[in-house]
Amino acid sequence: MTETDVGERAADAELAARLRAEPELFTAVHHRYFRDIYRYAAGRLDAQTAEDIAADTFLTAFDQRDRFDPERGALRPWLYGIATNLIARHRRKEARHYAALSRVAPEPDAEGPENRVVTSVAAQRMQPHLVKAMAALTPGERDVVLLVALGQLSYEEVAEALGISPGTVGSRLSRARAKLHDVIDQEALHG
Repeated sequence: MTETDVGERAADAELAARLRAEPELFTAVHHRYFRDIYRYAAGRLDAQTAEDIAADTFLTAFDQRDRFDPERGALRPWLYGIATNLIARHRRKEARHYAALSRVAPEPDAEGPENRVVTSVAAQRMQPHLVKAMAALTPGERDVVLLVALGQLSYEEVAEALGISPGTVGSRLSRARAKLHDVIDQEALHG
């Protein structure tokens, strides 16, 4: 754990302890973490739903602020856990979204080839394969991958957010990476 992590945990613990007596301080939690929670949700859902999920995450956290236990973890993973649980309610929609995206061919670039950047073209061509690979993951694997990739959480923070052990995080991430690699390799061979 870095000094920043220790400082953040201490600041979060102090803030959480004061929230019980001074609920108006919850605005500090909102200001500190809303952008991160929104980005995580937006990476998994459409923008409007992500906005709703982010707002609901903070509403739920505010309502449950008396249940937050700083001994069990920091505010940040607790909020990601709430967001992940809310996103789980949208899983069927998420799976349909990934399936639909996998059927969509990349749009041709409106500019001529002389203005294209090689990495942009490669990313465009790879998007349907990546989306199809994400759809092939189990919900638990998808949660771990997206918390690490979009939320930039550590294994320990993912474990706290999902209520699982860091070892389970590692094994889910390992299985997910293998599945992603296999699907992308198969698509590249046949695409």
